[in-house]
Amino acid sequence: MTEYGRGPGSEPWHPEDPLFGDIGWEGQQAHVGQQSSYDGQPQHYPEQPQQPQQYGDWGNGQQADYGQAQQYQVYDEQGHPQQYPDQQQWADQQQYVDQSHQQYVGQQQQYQQGGWDGTQPHAQVPYAADPGDPYAQQAAAYGEQQPDFYGTPDAFPPPEPPGKRRTEPEPEQTDWDPGPDEGEHAFFAGGGDDDDEADDEPEDGRRRGKGKGKGGKGKGGKEKKRRNGCACLVVVLVFGGGLATVSYLGWHFYQNRFGSAPDYAGDGTGSVSVTIPKGAFGSDIGQKLKEAGVVKSVDAFVAAQSQNPDGKKIQAGVFLLKKEMSAAAAVKLMLDPKSQDNLIVAPGWRNAQVYAAIDKKLQISDGTTKAIAKKEFKSFGLPDWANDNSNIKDPLEGFLYPGTYGAAKGMKPETVLKQMVSQANDNYDAIDLSAKAKALNLDSPLQVITVASLVQAEGKTHEDFRKMAEVVYNRLKSTNTETNRYLQFDSTFNYLKGQSNIRISESEINSNKDPYNTYTQKGLPPGPIDNPGAEALAAALNPTHDGWIYFVATDGQNKTEFAKTYAAFQALKEKFNANTGN
Repeated sequence: MTEYGRGPGSEPWHPEDPLFGDIGWEGQQAHVGQQSSYDGQPQHYPEQPQQPQQYGDWGNGQQADYGQAQQYQVYDEQGHPQQYPDQQQWADQQQYVDQSHQQYVGQQQQYQQGGWDGTQPHAQVPYAADPGDPYAQQAAAYGEQQPDFYGTPDAFPPPEPPGKRRTEPEPEQTDWDPGPDEGEHAFFAGGGDDDDEADDEPEDGRRRGKGKGKGGKGKGGKEKKRRNGCACLVVVLVFGGGLATVSYLGWHFYQNRFGSAPDYAGDGTGSVSVTIPKGAFGSDIGQKLKEAGVVKSVDAFVAAQSQNPDGKKIQAGVFLLKKEMSAAAAVKLMLDPKSQDNLIVAPGWRNAQVYAAIDKKLQISDGTTKAIAKKEFKSFGLPDWANDNSNIKDPLEGFLYPGTYGAAKGMKPETVLKQMVSQANDNYDAIDLSAKAKALNLDSPLQVITVASLVQAEGKTHEDFRKMAEVVYNRLKSTNTETNRYLQFDSTFNYLKGQSNIRISESEINSNKDPYNTYTQKGLPPGPIDNPGAEALAAALNPTHDGWIYFVATDGQNKTEFAKTYAAFQALKEKFNANTGN
């Protein structure tokens, strides 16, 4: 009797194992109970003569080569071999049994040596056994040299006995007609409504008849087709819109990179005034010009500006240009000072000069701007510390900041004035005048501007400004015994008189008691006497410390000399008289 030892990982044989249940092992199934409980002890089958397991010679000293024909024998209930002429020989395969779920019990495989006819030895070199197959090292010992009951090499694989054959089940028939929508994607077939239809199905599971199903010709089918049409329309619109967007962006990209921007030709005709604000970039300027009808496109102007070596030098202001100019011609004209229709406020200008210049630029009556300034100055945006003295003659003095401003016919005076005040506020805020006033022992930020206005008025050159600022601060000191805190500046007297005269008699000066007359009034005047520029303001914040207390314009015009003592001052005065003929 063949002995089977349970190896590691093997499983017990099941009576319903599909490998043996259909080939008549009922007789041996009856003796399963006599087998050992798979504890490694021998198992016996009384229906077959027990033979010792032989290893090495595989029972007959011969072993079938791997890949040769392998014979499988089928037995009836009494153990007699059964023959089926329709069965076919297995070739070039070795039977493996699933290690995890089947126990190879009751039958051994017999490997025969020879070819298809069982007589010729196979010349092929045997292959090594598969190490993963638990039965690869075992040989079946049933009937050694069994005859080939299936002499038909074409019979592969052997069919099951007629009594055991299974008929393939017929496909389930349904009354559902897939219709023309069969095979459609769920998105187009209205798959999202399946759940709703399933919920409405009767509990007995019966299917609906034609005309009520998903693909029927009734109302449901029409609704589905309608949904299909809507879905397709949405997809077409989405893809169509995306294609249009991509096409537009691609065209725009091509035009920006490779296409020329729309542009006029020639120098243009007519005349138009265009105001360019401060800090405008090339695209901003181009937009202003396009709106005024000067250039045809912003891109054309930007391109022309970049191609002109001086294109970046275009300043803010008002320009007199022509309509329908080529971009290159517009850039060239804007770089020409003759095209600029701007109002330039020079450092040291008094407000009276600014008002008169605005009237002229706007082509309005003389005095119009001055009257508006006096009436509406509170609405122009002055800081809180401005106009802090009731004796101030003009609250806007010192706040019409020097610079270039757009001013052309048709503009309102208050518009121009607000631009100047805004510019002054920006510059004064940048240097924190409140903190600087305390550091200089001044009473208010307005006094810092007042000192700067004096420096601007009395200094003849930029080199004079810091020395002039020191003269002011030294004369304001309470310890000043030279002038006893009198500034004695002709510029303040000229301001109150509205003049610019360097030859003023002592009797005229000494008889005037106006707060702006620094010959008769100690300390600073009530407010600024002009609109100081950036350099004069910087000098007022950073004076020299050399001890200067006197100064004289010795040539009567532009040359200023400084002295530390009264005696040195007298010498400078004589020099002045000699140069001027006094």
